[in-house]
Amino acid sequence: MKKLIKNELFKIIAGLSFFIPGAILSHLGFTYLSLGFLIAALLIAGLPVFIGAVKGILRRDFLDEKFLMSIASIGAFIIGEATEGVAVMLFFLVGEYFEHKAVRKSRKSIKELLDICPDTARVIVDGEEIEEDAEDVEVGSTILVRPGERMPIDSRILSGACRLDTSSLTGESMPRDAVVGDEVDSGVIVLDGAITCVTVRDHSSSRASVVLELVENARERKSREENFITKFSRVYTPTVTGLAVLMAIIPWISGLLPWQSSVYRALSFLVVSCPCALVISVPMAFFGGIGAAASHGILYKGGNTFSPVSRAESFVFDKTGTLTTGEFSLAKVHSVIDETELLSLLASAEHNSNHPIARCLKALSPDYIPADSIRDVPGKGIIATVGSSEIAVGSLQLMEDVGASAPEEGYSVYAARDGEYIGAVLMRDTLKSEAKEAISALRRLGVKNTYILSGDRESEVTSVGAELGIDTVHHSLMPEDKYRILEGIISDSKGGVVYVGDGINDAPCLTRADVGIAMGGKGSDSAIESADAVIISDNLTKLPETIRIASKTLNISKQNIVFAIGVKVLAMILVATGLVGMWMAVFADVGVAVLAILNSMRTLRVK
Repeated sequence: MKKLIKNELFKIIAGLSFFIPGAILSHLGFTYLSLGFLIAALLIAGLPVFIGAVKGILRRDFLDEKFLMSIASIGAFIIGEATEGVAVMLFFLVGEYFEHKAVRKSRKSIKELLDICPDTARVIVDGEEIEEDAEDVEVGSTILVRPGERMPIDSRILSGACRLDTSSLTGESMPRDAVVGDEVDSGVIVLDGAITCVTVRDHSSSRASVVLELVENARERKSREENFITKFSRVYTPTVTGLAVLMAIIPWISGLLPWQSSVYRALSFLVVSCPCALVISVPMAFFGGIGAAASHGILYKGGNTFSPVSRAESFVFDKTGTLTTGEFSLAKVHSVIDETELLSLLASAEHNSNHPIARCLKALSPDYIPADSIRDVPGKGIIATVGSSEIAVGSLQLMEDVGASAPEEGYSVYAARDGEYIGAVLMRDTLKSEAKEAISALRRLGVKNTYILSGDRESEVTSVGAELGIDTVHHSLMPEDKYRILEGIISDSKGGVVYVGDGINDAPCLTRADVGIAMGGKGSDSAIESADAVIISDNLTKLPETIRIASKTLNISKQNIVFAIGVKVLAMILVATGLVGMWMAVFADVGVAVLAILNSMRTLRVK
């Protein structure tokens, strides 16, 4: 019963069941009997509002919509307009009902996104399955995930194979295959085939937890439009309250209106001036935009990112891992000795390195013998002892330092044995398949300038830039060089500048740019932390989507601001001049609020 009493729809129906007989009795002239019905209707519909208004007064925050509606309805009773006093409260309750319903729908859409991380995990201990809280599972634990279940923690598959639904994290609709050795992010759904995995991160550091934290924190970073509404309301509400007081006093004192008519007009003015349409609908538009983006695998860290993204004029890209996959393949070999021996020596020297080129070299010679010792030569390469030989692997400068004459140029890695040049290899980073289309889509959306800032050699960067149609490329850069060049791009740009990167060395630029967008799949923690937005799947086609979602969200929020203020001002003028009464004021207030909120909900639907 208690739950039923709190139900908004029940209060509206119960209030109407007393209001309608009361209004009829009032029209028939049964004043006192009518008053009893109308008071009952007012208490049913308005008691929670009155209590809220009193609480607002006690915490010195009394100029809100509950205070305004309470004054309007009680004032109407005092001046003998009991029917309209109850109508004010009932229509306000109807507006609140639609408002809360819209907010619940919005929050449900967000919750469906956020409900991606299971609270428990099935841990295998001594051959037995034990269900534990996911937060308590340690790195290196063995877990079992069955078909239809979500991965609770980032893990690597030990046995089994399956297809994965990654849509909750990346927005990608097509399932992907996973086999032994593959890493699986938390939050994805195992569609078929049970898999046994070893956890590679703890629960708090897993992908789904990071996503949830970013979305939750996004609510605290308000957009310019949201901040405008907050500041506007602080000035607007006291102003209209003061105007209503003057409207009640001046016409009566000056003899222009009887006191009942003067107060009635002031009360109608209070009703129509209620700012709830603005206060609710604009933040809701940004909340919906953040949720829509997240459902597409794009994490905005706050509404304050939407405006600079929507007016972005320049996009600046890191190369490796951003425009390319970061996985290298062997393109060309120049060998003085046997080619197989050369590749084996390179793999031996690079066996301690986790650089993508080193990984490729080691994969080409799986039977290599690890070097006995390795010495770094900063900025040039390494010198390793393999058996009884000293192997130098690195740049042409390193070859000169060890006295080796390398006749060939244009290779990625050069090698010398005991001071004698033995060969070189050319490695090529694979361009992301969607990169070219993403750049074209950005241009169609109004991006005028594109740049690459990379630490790689000129030939590699120029080749990638030419293939993608990038306007300007910069190569052989240190992190401080990237930052310096980005500063120049920002100072020369009239619109917003977006930097897209994935590595630790990109963190300063991601922070400095108007908007920093990090690749979240393989991106470093520092890059993700420094960025304003994160693309979970590393898919570059999400970049145009960031602009589309931001533009749509901003357009809807501005529509709400113009529509709400415009209708409010027009209605206040009509009320102040006596052309319309309290009924029209109620319709204007509730109607504007409902329409603005419904408009805000459109941000949840982005194709």
